[in-house]
Parts: sequence; C-alpha cells; structure tokens
Amino acid sequence: MNRVYLSLGSNLGDRKENIARASEALESRGVRITRGSSLYETEPVEMTDQPWFVNCVVEAETDLQPDELMETLLSIERVMGRERLVPKGPRLIDIDVLLFGAQVLHTGKVETPHPRMAERKFVLAPLAEIAPDVRHPVLNKTAAELARTTADHSEIRKLTDEIR
Repeated sequence: MNRVYLSLGSNLGDRKENIARASEALESRGVRITRGSSLYETEPVEMTDQPWFVNCVVEAETDLQPDELMETLLSIERVMGRERLVPKGPRLIDIDVLLFGAQVLHTGKVETPHPRMAERKFVLAPLAEIAPDVRHPVLNKTAAELARTTADHSEIRKLTDEIR
C-alpha cells in the first residue's frame, strides 16, 4: 500500500462541491482517503486574473503505481469536465500528486515530489495541517518547516474544518 498526498483545487462553479465530487471519485477508483485538510480559499498565483480557488490536501492510500495514479487523476478531471484551455488558467478541478511516499520520481507522467510544492502556500498550509512532520524527500524539510519559510505570500483563508 502506498501513502500519497494529493492537492485538490477548483475555481469554477461550485468550488466546494467540485472538491467533494473529486474526493468521492478518488474513493471509488482505488484511492482511499485517510485524512483531509480544511478547505482554504486561496488567491490565484502566476495567472492572477481569475477567480479565487478553493484548495485542500488529502492523505490517501492506494495500491496504484505512480503512472496508474496519474492516469486515474487525469481521468477524474476529464469526467468532471475539466478543459485545459489556458495553462495555469481557471479550472473546474485540479488534482496533483504532491508526494508518493518518500519516492523521488520523474517518469514522464509523474514528477514527485511535485516540482513547485515548496513554492505554493496553497499547498503547504493544508499539507502542514494534516501532516506537519512529513518530509520533502529532496529538500529534507518537513511540511511545517516549508509552510513557515515559503517565499509565497499570497493570501489564503481557512473556510471549513476537515473535508471528511
């Protein structure tokens, strides 16, 4: 069984419902969520002229291998109606693999740890909430340390307690 950390985000439609639907879809496809962070409303970064996001992080267990997991995530995004029209643009749902155990992977389909996770407050705050001691396998810092020291000063607001 592999322990993974996934980031879920949405800034179109009913953002909270999109996160809930994606979580249910994960559960039905062999990705058992064991913990979920609070929901956070987050300021868009990089492409800032778009609606704010709702983001969270989930810890999950799966027997899927990294490439299979990525195919599953992309399939869920497609089924939910995600269209990749503008890079970094608005999205109905976005599901990213942050960590796949302590593995460092560059398979062509999957890159873990996520290459920009240490630069994204909207990922680090919810990750540190549910797994403050999980270590970034390349930077050798915990999620809590990364959350405290990130250069990202974008605004995030806690909306709810756990998604589950």
